[in-house]
Amino acid sequence: MAIFSVYVVNKAGGLIYQYDNYVPRAEAEKTFSYPLDLVLKIHDEKVVVSFGQRDGIRVGHALLSINGVDVNGKFTADGKEIIEYLKDSTNYPVSIRFGRARLSSNEKLMLASMFHSCELFDQNLKGALEIAEKAGNFGPGS
Repeated sequence: MAIFSVYVVNKAGGLIYQYDNYVPRAEAEKTFSYPLDLVLKIHDEKVVVSFGQRDGIRVGHALLSINGVDVNGKFTADGKEIIEYLKDSTNYPVSIRFGRARLSSNEKLMLASMFHSCELFDQNLKGALEIAEKAGNFGPGS
């Protein structure tokens, strides 16, 4: 069994420490000609594949680099919007690398607060079950 991430959350739900053992497993790089046969969309400030799986490129994979240069969210290294850059036929052929995007700091905080909420729910459920067990069975035939 592998450990991918460690989250330490305090009782108030704040993220104290977080460690990612991030090893990108599914990255695919391919050279495309115009027109691009994948449908891309912007999701959470990243450009992701929304339709057209092929050659190891899956729906949900994020665009990581164009022509060997890493992208910054939805912008190229030059500051141009990726979607507009890929609509221009003069930029082709283009080599694009796709893979799973890393979680942003905000996404890590949301994940940690979700863990905290699940723990609170579990504690409340345990308390309710203990009270029900002490009270006895409530149902048909009791």
